[in-house]
Amino acid sequence: MKKKITKKLKRRKQRIQYRLREIHWKEQDKPMFSAKNIHYDIADRSRGLAYGGIGCMQLLAKQTGLVQAINDQLKLLKRHVPYYESDHVLNIAYNILCNGDCLEDLERLRNDEVYLDALGAQRIPDPTTAGDFCRRFSQADVETLLDIINGIRLRVWRTQPDEFFEEAVIDADGMIVETTGECKEGMNISYKGIWGYHPLVVSLANTAEPLYLVNRSGNCTSSEGAAKYIDRAMDLCDTVGFRNILARGDTDFSQTKYLDRWDGRGTRFIFGINAMPNLIEIADNLSESLWRPLLRPAKYEVKTQPRRRTDLWEQTKRDLDTRQEWSGLLFYLELLSEFQKM
Repeated sequence: MKKKITKKLKRRKQRIQYRLREIHWKEQDKPMFSAKNIHYDIADRSRGLAYGGIGCMQLLAKQTGLVQAINDQLKLLKRHVPYYESDHVLNIAYNILCNGDCLEDLERLRNDEVYLDALGAQRIPDPTTAGDFCRRFSQADVETLLDIINGIRLRVWRTQPDEFFEEAVIDADGMIVETTGECKEGMNISYKGIWGYHPLVVSLANTAEPLYLVNRSGNCTSSEGAAKYIDRAMDLCDTVGFRNILARGDTDFSQTKYLDRWDGRGTRFIFGINAMPNLIEIADNLSESLWRPLLRPAKYEVKTQPRRRTDLWEQTKRDLDTRQEWSGLLFYLELLSEFQKM
């Protein structure tokens, strides 16, 4: 970064720190928010973009070799007029990075001149073209794209310091994704009564990177087909040289036919398991020397003094005394009413 820019940023930081300094305020006679005489002009050279980091993302994709790898290995287009496979894939990824929720949000980005200039593109695919590209994918093509991304991921991992490879924590989970479509292929009703899909996500918890994403019907279980992709994630971590691997998941991922195999390859795992009657009996018969209470560390340190709690008995006694006083008063009023009737 240029020294001139560094000085500007430093002065800007000093100015905001001065404005936010601690002040013992007096009573104010007007609101803090006020209006100034602001003039709006269209700058000739300077232009703004809400998603200023999108250009860096494109440089990262290019320098890591992701752009070239997608174009070399993912063959979905016979002719490139004018877009390549990498243009379509990154177009959808950038749409999500720029707060897009669906393909229709691409129309907003393709009409932003600054966004196009940040990507160095004359134009980007519109929603209709992007939808046509998505329909070209088969299941094998999706897995090819995942393998391409993971191949680039390995290159990035290899640049990390040695302590990065101490342990890989692999998380697996399923998520219910609702859809408003009525005739979409593969959608079904989930156990929550929601129509949609139940995708599987296998991720590296160390960096929150999704390693594998598998779309499935909405009525499938969380663990359906998960073992295959957990194995592939373990192979990925073994390839790059992680010294230890830990797999985690909820009770649905405790599939006993895979646990011995994972243990045999030296992988540790933490899965929940359903409280079946035989397991409850085994746990109840364990010696007390084989277990100890789980002490969870505090999430934060309490810096204030805790307030003294009101003694429960004293509070109860006061409540009873109050009730007795009211009961006596009501009894007196009822008795006075009876005398008046006589």
